[in-house]
Amino acid sequence: MDSDGTFGIYCSYVDVRKIDMARISVLMGIFNCASTLTEALDSLYAQTYKDFKIILCDDGSQDNTYEIAKEYADKYNNIMLISNGENKGLNYTLNHCLEYADTEYCARMDGDDISFPTRFEKEINFLDSHPEYAIVSCPMIYFDEDGDFRVGTEHGEPGLISYIKETPFCHAPCMVRTEAYKKVGGYSVSPKLLRVEDYHMWIKMYQAGYRGYNIPECLYKMRDNRNAVKRRTWQARKNEIYVKYVALKSLRIPWRYGIYILKPLVAYLMPLWLYNKVHKNFSH
Repeated sequence: MDSDGTFGIYCSYVDVRKIDMARISVLMGIFNCASTLTEALDSLYAQTYKDFKIILCDDGSQDNTYEIAKEYADKYNNIMLISNGENKGLNYTLNHCLEYADTEYCARMDGDDISFPTRFEKEINFLDSHPEYAIVSCPMIYFDEDGDFRVGTEHGEPGLISYIKETPFCHAPCMVRTEAYKKVGGYSVSPKLLRVEDYHMWIKMYQAGYRGYNIPECLYKMRDNRNAVKRRTWQARKNEIYVKYVALKSLRIPWRYGIYILKPLVAYLMPLWLYNKVHKNFSH
């Protein structure tokens, strides 16, 4: 805490211990996830691949998320715990984590999700054996308190047109070469990019010459709401429209594909029952 009683960029508690042989920095922005953080972190410590460190950044949580994170940082010697002091948003938070990423790879993880035990092993093996790719991700299983309700189908290398249709990679289960993150300057911080910061990141990386691949195997479970569309505000949909326009223009996608820019508007106006039916049919 600064002399004026406010938080600076860093929290007063920073555990800077790390394992020397780590090849992966796990970037975790955590916010009001006290009820799920233990399960998320335990899934990382159940990984078959062990050479990683975790960079936890609390984004101004109002519950005891930070205290739980600190318990883990005290227990394990490969956790760095930092804080924004106040809520800044995921893009800012992940950039804060990136400041401490000095490993070959960065992996994402959210504080309310679960990584399957072989996730890191399979992702790092893929990147080690495919130097032509800078990004690897996979489809996710979506679940809530009643169980699994949707399974993603992403697979292979997304082509250029994929970048305007939808985000080409699931963000939470991705692993990325750190050099690619650094080359594009990390996540862009703007109110226009809230909830679509990952989508914009992939566009920047593609523009910089980096390519990615989706392993056709679910290695990650995302905690979600079956009626998640209710949480999609008009502002979030506008941000998605904006990023699709950025993709169209910056990647020089043929203008005839500009019709996909209207997809978020259609989704926003669509009745919930119809949206859920369409979303389900296109996600299996």
